[in-house]
Amino acid sequence: MSQDILINWAPQETRVAVVEQGAVQEVHLERTLERGLVGNIYLGKVSRVLPGMQSAFIDIGLDRAAFLHVADLMPNINAKHAAPRERAAAQPGSEAPNGGANRVLTPDPVQPIERQIFEGQALMVQVLKDPIGTKGARLTAQISIAGRLLVFLPQDNHIGVSQKIPSAQRDSLRQRLLALTAMPDGSAAGGFILRTNAEDASDEELGEDIAYLRKTWQRIKDAASRQPAATVLHVDLNLMQRVLRDLVGAQTHSIRIDSREQFGLLQSFAAEFMPDTASKLQLYTGERPIFDLFNIDEEITRALSRRVDLKSGGYLVIDQTEALTTVDVNTGGFVGARNFDDTVFRTNLEAAQAIARQLRLRNLGGIVIVDFIDMVREDHRDAVLTEFRKQLSRDRVKTMTGGFSQLGLVEMTRKRTRESLAHMLSEPCPSCDGKGVVKTARSVCYDILREILREARAFSPREFRVVASPRVIELFLDEEGQHLAGLSDFIGKPISLQAESSMTQEQYDIVLL
Repeated sequence: MSQDILINWAPQETRVAVVEQGAVQEVHLERTLERGLVGNIYLGKVSRVLPGMQSAFIDIGLDRAAFLHVADLMPNINAKHAAPRERAAAQPGSEAPNGGANRVLTPDPVQPIERQIFEGQALMVQVLKDPIGTKGARLTAQISIAGRLLVFLPQDNHIGVSQKIPSAQRDSLRQRLLALTAMPDGSAAGGFILRTNAEDASDEELGEDIAYLRKTWQRIKDAASRQPAATVLHVDLNLMQRVLRDLVGAQTHSIRIDSREQFGLLQSFAAEFMPDTASKLQLYTGERPIFDLFNIDEEITRALSRRVDLKSGGYLVIDQTEALTTVDVNTGGFVGARNFDDTVFRTNLEAAQAIARQLRLRNLGGIVIVDFIDMVREDHRDAVLTEFRKQLSRDRVKTMTGGFSQLGLVEMTRKRTRESLAHMLSEPCPSCDGKGVVKTARSVCYDILREILREARAFSPREFRVVASPRVIELFLDEEGQHLAGLSDFIGKPISLQAESSMTQEQYDIVLL
């Protein structure tokens, strides 16, 4: 299926849309202030060793020093400045361009940290956790570089396979990977872990990923030999680069981007790492915003709604909860078929296509329960299930689908790869706190009456003042006025009212005067 990729770049945000046959199938977002540092590799400088905590503070050029624990050290650490005893043993001519000896330390994991690293030492490290509040970043010296299908472990020779892949396939995948990663002399140059999404990858695809990862590591090592300490060596790929690495394939017709500067950077990246994709890059110079070409902003807005209308007149209701996502299929106003069974069947067929698209567009992961409209005929159920699985097979993300349960539900799972679109673009409503409903104004009135009675038994103020939303105050002034007056007589205290427009319907205060 032909695919077009549109990239809308702005200094604050990058948005990517994957379009197939004129319809948006996926939307990816990355915001500059939310990118973080995890995965970045630095040539750090040990600023302080703390034997009591078995840790060290490392200067990586940020406002606060980063934190490295002894457990995150690793044998064969590439250090630019070896310990004094190592420098004394260095061979002539082993000096780095800036005067430091490029030595390989082999620390013993059971040794204390003060015997493995020292203040002033340059050390290659990678960020594990971003800085939070007053805490600096958490680091590791165990470098790993993620690719589309593999994770590269340049300091290790281990070949591993994701535990999520069935055990029956792991041995054969490990043998394939061993053969593909072996050097001409038969030796291993770094370790690899095969990721879950590489389960069905071809040798050609794995080979391309291996070449990309090794080239990336060589660039990092070259930068480490030239750069001074406390500098960044490798920034984890941004969204546009990940698009070239992960989304582009033989089916991709074009990759259009609306920024001249970013177009040039992507061209350079593609030319070095993915030359086959460079010819597909196009600079978009049209007057209309690039996302207007396929009404992508409207699609994003609709993807945040619970209801999805179908062309036939039916509709879906999609609810995303903490535990699972439910999809309910309804006929709505569809009455075009000759009888009810055909109406249900055609609605379910259209729904099967729409659900598969919505799962990709909204990036819904985990357990998904689909409640198709009940079908009497078994051949109709089989046809709907076949169509649903066919549409899901186009998804890059791994899915598993069961058959119809005894209750007529279809259970499936979709691998979680990133935050859903709704979680990225929205937050729980401050009025209802994400429940989707609020108490009625009358219910709030009665809550207030009970609270005043409770307060009157504990305190004896001169007056009670109710501060609440205009709608609640209006109800007290009208229909609930008799009840408010009756309570005032009962407690023997006046009750005044004050409307506060900034309050939500459920919020109120009772002030003791």
